[in-house]
Amino acid sequence: MQIPAGRGTVSPVIRVEPYDIASVVTGAIRLDGGAMFGVVPKVLWSEIAKPDELNRVHLSTRTLVAVDRTGGRVVLVDTGCGTKWAPDGIRRYKIEFDPTAIDRYLQTLDLSAQDVTDIVVTHLHFDHNGGLTEWVDESGGPTRLRYPNARHWVHQRHWDHAHRPHLKDRGSFLKEDFDCLADADVLCRVEGDQPSPPFEGVEWFVSFGHTPYQLHPVFGVGDQKLLFAGDLVPTVAHLRLGWVMAYDVEPMRTIDEKRIVFRHALDEGWWLALPHDPSTGGIAIEGTPERPVVARALDL
Repeated sequence: MQIPAGRGTVSPVIRVEPYDIASVVTGAIRLDGGAMFGVVPKVLWSEIAKPDELNRVHLSTRTLVAVDRTGGRVVLVDTGCGTKWAPDGIRRYKIEFDPTAIDRYLQTLDLSAQDVTDIVVTHLHFDHNGGLTEWVDESGGPTRLRYPNARHWVHQRHWDHAHRPHLKDRGSFLKEDFDCLADADVLCRVEGDQPSPPFEGVEWFVSFGHTPYQLHPVFGVGDQKLLFAGDLVPTVAHLRLGWVMAYDVEPMRTIDEKRIVFRHALDEGWWLALPHDPSTGGIAIEGTPERPVVARALDL
């Protein structure tokens, strides 16, 4: 199927053959600054991320939208916090979620939620993929898929972990976000540490430091590629190798994995798409894997 060219005025953030890719801000969340920066002293991180009166820092929640018109593929990467929140949860995390943000962007391309063919579920933490589902009727009741026509790609080992999480990270998984996927015949289970590509123009990079088997898509063929960094590099501030989250299950492994990604980005010209930076959805870097700096930021 070939998707007709859209008539909208929104330009893609970046072109990586065969995809036009944009970073769509679906909302915002505030998380504890100490949790976001781990052992980094507050006197350092607070110069970059100003905390509020409850020590929370402001983070965007971003969805990557990749469209291959010739191949007939519309891909979402992560879906944000979603709408399934009680008032106390909204207050605790100061959640803002715009359930129309992705739809509005798709409309500028003459597309709709029904045209979404694939969703990459990097991991099942609530701030990344609470938007996979919505309440059917009243809060706390049954849920349904937000994108019922899409295949949902998740790593099998991460899926298993999300259903049997450790005490350290069980608060990040809300089963109402993803339980109904298993019965809907839309789940595509990725296997192995180096999985085969799911379809043309996408490869997988798997990381383990933040959460077991976090699934990162690498878009593009040829010289230009883009990796969705997920919570391996959630913001520009986390370019510093040692600035890793207390949420990470294996923080030293996160550091090693960041170095690997930065080497790819420097040697092969990868763009890095960021899930939580309030100012930019993606960056190109220069420098070294140990001391990367922003060479160019995408203006969103």
